[in-house]
Amino acid sequence: MTPPPGTRASVAVALATALLAGCAAGTAATGPRAGTGHEATRSAKNATHTAQPYRRWGLRAPLPAPPPPPARRAPHRPGGPPPVLHRVPTRDRVVFLTYDDGAEKDPRFVDMVRELRLPVSMFLTDSVVGPGYGHFARLRAVGASLQNHTLDHAALRGLPYAGQRAEICGQQHKLHARFGVRPRLFRPPYGTYDATTLRAAADCGAAAVVLWRVSMAGDGRLTYAKGPARLRPGDVVSVPSGEPGGLSLRQRTTLLLRAVQERGLTVGRLEDYV
Repeated sequence: MTPPPGTRASVAVALATALLAGCAAGTAATGPRAGTGHEATRSAKNATHTAQPYRRWGLRAPLPAPPPPPARRAPHRPGGPPPVLHRVPTRDRVVFLTYDDGAEKDPRFVDMVRELRLPVSMFLTDSVVGPGYGHFARLRAVGASLQNHTLDHAALRGLPYAGQRAEICGQQHKLHARFGVRPRLFRPPYGTYDATTLRAAADCGAAAVVLWRVSMAGDGRLTYAKGPARLRPGDVVSVPSGEPGGLSLRQRTTLLLRAVQERGLTVGRLEDYV
């Protein structure tokens, strides 16, 4: 049955009112989720960082992927002293990032290594790391390697064999007990060593003694031990623990990665080459 004209008008008004109310409610429900002003800007910025993590860490472009690892590592004569390396002989356009001691334990550095997929090598000293081995377990879980930098950071050159062996083998045992790994690489504290150091390192299982050609100071400056004052393929870069009031490990790593990119290089995994 068709309703009378007056009734049809009342129904139309009621329907229009309901529709307007529904639109208003829908607008109120979706408005805060969309975000406005600073919220919208912040959301867009976070989305960019998620899609392009290099921007989150202060880089203007992503790091190029390193080339495939070489078929063979640097030669090591069985039964002889381990080679001492300041740089790796390679034509690959890679440098190697190494970090000493283990004094800085910034959780955001773990995020940086994970998001940028940085193949870093951490040379750890037991007395410096102290109770912070959990931090390095997290670094290892995101791809960092853990290597030997002695138990107590003693200057080894001139010490008797027993003392040098205790420092090197003692840290080998510590890292094996905590992580189940036996480091292949050893770095003597302060970069000083002698023939006894090489013999003790070999007896403790080190395949190479790794020094550096390039070092980064606490203020981010790069210094060069030998050769030209610029980054070159194969360079080993040492990033010691920070100085009070200096730049953080993350800040220095960002500066270092910018310098690497400016030279048309990228970061390789040291353990693939040595």
